Amino acid sequence: IERCGAALLLAGLVRGRLLFLLPLFLLFLVLLLWRCSRPLAVRRGPGQVGYLPVPGLSRKQAARRARRYRRPGALPPPYPNGWYRLLDSAQLPRGAVRSLSLLGEQLAVFRSQDGQAYVVDTYCPHLGANLAAGGRVVGNCIECPFHGWQFQGEDGKCARIPYAEKVPDFASVRTWPSCEVNGMLLVWYHREGASPTWAVPEQREVATQEWVFRGQTKHLVDAHIEEIPENAADAAHLDFLHGTAILGGSDLRHSKSRLWAFMRHSWKGEWCPEPEPNEHCSQLLLLHSTSIFGKHISALDLKVSVRQVGPALVFLILEHAFLGRGIILQSVTPLEPLLQKVVHTIYYQKNMLAIIPKFLLRAECLQFERDITIWNNKQYLPKPLLVKEDSSIQKHRRWYAQFYSEKGTGLPAHEGLDW
Repeated sequence: IERCGAALLLAGLVRGRLLFLLPLFLLFLVLLLWRCSRPLAVRRGPGQVGYLPVPGLSRKQAARRARRYRRPGALPPPYPNGWYRLLDSAQLPRGAVRSLSLLGEQLAVFRSQDGQAYVVDTYCPHLGANLAAGGRVVGNCIECPFHGWQFQGEDGKCARIPYAEKVPDFASVRTWPSCEVNGMLLVWYHREGASPTWAVPEQREVATQEWVFRGQTKHLVDAHIEEIPENAADAAHLDFLHGTAILGGSDLRHSKSRLWAFMRHSWKGEWCPEPEPNEHCSQLLLLHSTSIFGKHISALDLKVSVRQVGPALVFLILEHAFLGRGIILQSVTPLEPLLQKVVHTIYYQKNMLAIIPKFLLRAECLQFERDITIWNNKQYLPKPLLVKEDSSIQKHRRWYAQFYSEKGTGLPAHEGLDW
């Protein structure tokens, strides 16, 4: 429709029939503004980004080949202890049941009729049926589709067996601690089954709707979870990998093209862990500036206050002199030991045009995809060769180690990653 509107407008200009085409031109503008006001949605599937093409192979085949021949290195335990995003709250309406596979577990997620969300093991302890494959919500229980056993979401106890006179006291399904914060449903994972030791902070502006939803991106990353947050402590990579103009795109073969050399991004920041009682958090103040033909353009300066909470949640507060404030919520959820689902959700001031946060999220998405190419193809080195300026990387690894259980184990030794 937009292309037709532009074509008709051009034809009118040529033929001098602007009055006749004025309604069509106004319709074209309305449609364009409506599209700009819609939230940004970017979904990257397996192998769509982060792998270089191979002559004679499709994109999917090239990604599979790269994974097969890659050597992952001596990796830490696959699943750190902490809170992980399951899905957006809006994706689980009342009475809905969802099946999720993550963290080496199969989970059934459901919302009772009173609006409370629950997370339980997906397999019924009776005969192993999948509670989320045909199961339904009855009150605050999930009903097994095989024999109708009903399990309470709060404690997992069996509340009813349709054909039995008495429900055994020991009949129950495992429940998982969960919470809903900042529009997300999260689950607590601990390898040894310990209860949550800290809570996910609520972003006040999101809860009060001072900042509204403006878009979301989703990516799959073929790497260990620790590789992703470690970037915050790697200051040296910022100017080298992310310094070239976003006009250069995310393909590392062309991002440093001379065509875009007139524009440069500069980043300054220093990572540090927080003291007790927030030792599970860390801080990074990132100052971004842009120069065009060597001249600093102050109107493009951006301050980003980055706070990591636990192993998998990051709060990025965006502040601009006249474009206002907002937040990008980043979550990393391990679907497999070397497969992470990374979601970025942006909330921004109501009174700002939607195109502003959409542009910021799109720019962040492009820069993030440059990182994905590195992560998808790199090897984890437990003892990397570092210089003095890289000291924050080792500091970050010592901080991140708190999320691993002492009984945790690394990944199995396999030749490739197709397992």
